[in-house]
Amino acid sequence: MFTIPAIDMAKTGQNIVILRKKAGLSVKDLQDVFGFGTPQAIYKWQKGIALPTIDNLVVLAALLGVKIDDILVVDDQIQVQISA
Repeated sequence: MFTIPAIDMAKTGQNIVILRKKAGLSVKDLQDVFGFGTPQAIYKWQKGIALPTIDNLVVLAALLGVKIDDILVVDDQIQVQISA
């Protein structure tokens, strides 16, 4: 049994909302920067249903003025069993 880190999607989504608001950006602002036709992807990020891709995380971190590590919430208590 190993303990490996895992991204907590719900808490990461909540974090994106907090950081977005702190940066004074709306969902529409993010939609425009990313060139999305609809805001659905951003809402999925915020609800913890999906995570931004790596390239979108890089842009998101720059827009929010933080590091990627400040966006992602990692739970390092997830245990998995690996069979040989």
